[in-house]
Amino acid sequence: MSMPLELLSFEEVAEIKRSPKTIDIFSVPEMAPAYKLSYFNITALGEPIRFLLSYGGIEFEDCRIEHENWPQHKPNMPFGQMPVLEHNGKKAHQSLAICKYLAKQVKLVGNDDWEDLEIDAAAFTVNDLRQFIARYHYETDEKEKEKNKGILFNEKLPYYLERLDNIAKENNGHLAVGRLTWADLYFVSLLDYLNHMAQTDIIANHHNLIAVKNNVLGLPTIKEWIEKRPKTSV
Repeated sequence: MSMPLELLSFEEVAEIKRSPKTIDIFSVPEMAPAYKLSYFNITALGEPIRFLLSYGGIEFEDCRIEHENWPQHKPNMPFGQMPVLEHNGKKAHQSLAICKYLAKQVKLVGNDDWEDLEIDAAAFTVNDLRQFIARYHYETDEKEKEKNKGILFNEKLPYYLERLDNIAKENNGHLAVGRLTWADLYFVSLLDYLNHMAQTDIIANHHNLIAVKNNVLGLPTIKEWIEKRPKTSV
């Protein structure tokens, strides 16, 4: 039994206060992560969110829902879609909106409104490109798919990639404001998915976009995430 402090001498009390405090880890309940991300067991639209959380060292529950189990989860999602980010009992949808929110949390936004505009424009342009590739990839009508293929590979990809490559050149291996922003993470985190849909490495001949990729993949927290994330087909 320890002696009450009021019965100890001044020197004894001072020594107790100087002594390192210990915590019984077995008596401390394990806290659930503050964030929960719900998405399919693939990279795709969930990966930019995972990249941003990982970049910031923010612990999160990576809830991966298999496609066969999706019907039972769909009614619980705000608009019947994923990804969905949960925080403090609230659910947020729309992947780009979630990315912008997290970018603020991890300080990957602009220093003023104009820089934010430049960063957002770059990220939204990447998303436009994603939609063109997806339109081709997910088309089930073979005649329509062949038509979309011609448009994608002869028009859209050269047009977008040339301009994005020039932007990356002007910004020293970044997509905006000459430094790392969430637009870079957004682009690089989607690359595996874009390449999968296009069935080719879309930036193979665009050296400045390769520099963007290398700059992001060289970040220690992103390296750590890629090493530990589940291995999936895309």
